Amino acid sequence: MIALESVVVSFPQGGGEERTVLRGLSFGVARGSTVSVIGSNGAGKSTLLNAIAGTVPLRSGTVRIDGADRSREPEWMRARYVGRVRQNPMAGSAGEMTVMDNLSMALRKGPRRLRLAVTPALARFLTERVAELGMGLETRMRENVSLLSGGQRQALTLLMAVLSKPAVLLLDEHTAALDPANAELVSALTKRFIAEYGLTALIVTHDMKRALSEADRIVMMHDGSIVADVEGAAKAGLGVEDLVRLFKRARGSEYAEDRDLLF
Repeated sequence: MIALESVVVSFPQGGGEERTVLRGLSFGVARGSTVSVIGSNGAGKSTLLNAIAGTVPLRSGTVRIDGADRSREPEWMRARYVGRVRQNPMAGSAGEMTVMDNLSMALRKGPRRLRLAVTPALARFLTERVAELGMGLETRMRENVSLLSGGQRQALTLLMAVLSKPAVLLLDEHTAALDPANAELVSALTKRFIAEYGLTALIVTHDMKRALSEADRIVMMHDGSIVADVEGAAKAGLGVEDLVRLFKRARGSEYAEDRDLLF
């Protein structure tokens, strides 16, 4: 489903220097898997998602999705099969457009074409999908999204990300900016949508409990590389403290003495 082969991503620094963020990273995810990506700040977790989504150019390497080389496709083309939700609830929707128009726009991701007409049948379909969020937004379909709360906007963004049935769902700390109640709601919706749409998902998180409970597999990164990869029976018995010990063993105790690196 997803295969990164020897991917290098670098960013220019002052004085003609470059900072390498992904260091020849090779990584594969099977269809239908949910993978939690954890690690220290600056480990390259978000850059990994950016490389898959086409947000950043590759210095070298290959990104394949569904067996096809997508490495040179721009982000707007990959949006046909990549759904994404970022940490900022305001980043995933157009505040000055209505709930209905945002959802309609989400259905036409990919090649630029004429705006999708909102027929009565489509309006009913979108309203029904919004009602399933359980937030009462089905009565606000003609309101601008800027009037919604952060939790409502993030739930709407999540629905927009899955509505076109993408092959891959990328979630970058998507509950971190929400209050606990909304974080739980969006987390529950995430699990439901992944199961309902049969999605392959990568979830970047600093919440170790969520990482363990919401994924089939844990991938740990540090300094642009994958330092641990656990699934199946090896993951089943893991707790938060086990992840800390795993991080120490993988990269040396000096990196994990400060628990803020992981939490």
